Amino acid sequence: MFEFVRTHQRLMQFLLLLLIIPSFALVGLQSYSSFGEGANTVAKVAGQPISQQDLDAALRQQMDSMRQAFGERFDPKMLETPEAKQGVLDNLISQRVLAATVNSEHLSVSDQSLQQAILSVPALQGADGKFDNERYKALLAAQGMAPTMYEARLRQDMAMQQLNGAVQTTAFTPKSVATRLSDINDQERDVQELLFKTADYAAQVKVTDAMLQDYYTRNAKEFELPEQIKADYVLLDSAAIAAQVTVSDADIKSYYDQNLSRYTTPEERRASHILISVKKDAPAAERAAAKAKAESLLAEVRKNPADFAKVAKANSQDTASAEMGGDLGYFGSGMMVKPFDDAASKLKQGEISDLVQSDFGYHIIELTGIKAAHVKPLDEVKAEIGADIKKQLAARKFTEMAEAFSNTVYEQGDSLKAVADKLHLQIQSAANLGRQPNPAVAANVPYNNQKFLTALYADESLKNKHNTEAIEVAPNTFIAGHVVEYKPVTKRSFEEVQAIIRDKVTRTEEAALAKKAGEEKLAALKTQDNTSGFGATQTVSRAKSQGIDPVAFEALMKANVNKLPAYVGVTLPQQGYVLYRIAKVGQPAAQDQARRVAEQQQITGVLAQQEMQAYVDVLKGKAKVKILKPQAVTPVDGGDKQN
Repeated sequence: MFEFVRTHQRLMQFLLLLLIIPSFALVGLQSYSSFGEGANTVAKVAGQPISQQDLDAALRQQMDSMRQAFGERFDPKMLETPEAKQGVLDNLISQRVLAATVNSEHLSVSDQSLQQAILSVPALQGADGKFDNERYKALLAAQGMAPTMYEARLRQDMAMQQLNGAVQTTAFTPKSVATRLSDINDQERDVQELLFKTADYAAQVKVTDAMLQDYYTRNAKEFELPEQIKADYVLLDSAAIAAQVTVSDADIKSYYDQNLSRYTTPEERRASHILISVKKDAPAAERAAAKAKAESLLAEVRKNPADFAKVAKANSQDTASAEMGGDLGYFGSGMMVKPFDDAASKLKQGEISDLVQSDFGYHIIELTGIKAAHVKPLDEVKAEIGADIKKQLAARKFTEMAEAFSNTVYEQGDSLKAVADKLHLQIQSAANLGRQPNPAVAANVPYNNQKFLTALYADESLKNKHNTEAIEVAPNTFIAGHVVEYKPVTKRSFEEVQAIIRDKVTRTEEAALAKKAGEEKLAALKTQDNTSGFGATQTVSRAKSQGIDPVAFEALMKANVNKLPAYVGVTLPQQGYVLYRIAKVGQPAAQDQARRVAEQQQITGVLAQQEMQAYVDVLKGKAKVKILKPQAVTPVDGGDKQN
């Protein structure tokens, strides 16, 4: 592997994410010439439109990224609010603004840097730690990209990373500011606690029937059972269509023969090299000296071929491969610079080349291994091909069936039987459907979709008992429903909920008595200090809360301590009323210097983000950003809005 920059670790991590998960940061880095115009445009940057399709794609990619990050905890509703959609649009605009600046300022990344970046991506390395060209192509194919498309996008993103870094490195944090903030974070307070428990006042509570009836009347909504629908539905999705598609062995054989290159692993070669670096535009004397040194080393390894690794380790100026005796691992055709690639392709195993000159300098190449091209037999890929063909046929059939599904549901509007019989679909049922999706049901369950539920509760479906229209609830997934039963909003009787109300009223009264007693004690303490009833002293700080309730801890650390002892009282839900006596405030005897350095770096990071945001805002103004279809009411800095 050629000399590469080892300091690009963060970039390498980003590249790994790009290959495994579509990166939200790269949304919009495609050719501007493909953007749509007219009513489909949601915003413009430097005169170039951002289409609704661009925004939808950005939302999908953001959703995919969040789903990967949060797993089962991910809730798609997080991205369904106008504010969330506006945030995605703002980010998309920022990316376009930066991309436009990279282009206008002619910022670029060299071919060598691009190659080094790709070769060092961990996800592209095989078991031997070397670049795996087939894995590279496979990962890109899974993303629907060819190498040229990915490399163009990566080149532009690397240029944007350089621009981003240049701006963010201007931020710094004065030591006095960081020290002051760390002092606040480290500040320790010696406190004592006195809790007035709600349970201690249970005997004093007298609950009357009138109090219960009053609570029931004032909180009527609390005892309502929401309206519900029971509905039949039919689902048209890829799985339903795939079940109706068959693939013959002849089809599989024909596909295999026509796409044999997909199942062929091209020849790979392994080589070691010794590099004597010299720039192609270096003075003639420097080039001659480099060539002379390379010729001397060539003579040495030809005299003693077994010492090639030893000579490479001692003399090669490609430090990365020199550490491994010049070993470059296996590589495919076209992965090395052309002169190197051409020379390596002509060598026999164990043979050493003449001097090979490239833009990097002079190479001495030893071919150490050859992996012959390999064709996977049909039996090995038969299942994969069958699945691919089935998927393609189902995709074609889906368009036809989707139209028939929609038309039949509409034309035979009083029943789902006609569409189920015609398209060989199953009628299914779902009960207890409300107007909003049920959080206890997975968000990807088709009938737990807001569009579908809205259609069920429409007058045409609810009152006139007609089928809903065919509704797309996910890509290649349509659903239509028919209301079977409707239950309106009902209110639970007083007798049914009386015990629940009694418990609520009792707890409320207990809490009120506890708070009253606590506030009286607080007023007395402010007049005359008294430690009676308080617990043992404990030292707390913002870094050490000692298990104190978060609500109480926040009030405790915000308390005015100009005069000691100081007191603070807080209501704790379900517990009572707590008093804290603050006797002493100070700094710890020993400071955690490593944490203070980390805090200063965190502050600098925040300031760097602010610097970058301010820079982007300026660029938005220069790019004359216009938002034609705001997703939320919040305006975007540096841009104009048009309604």
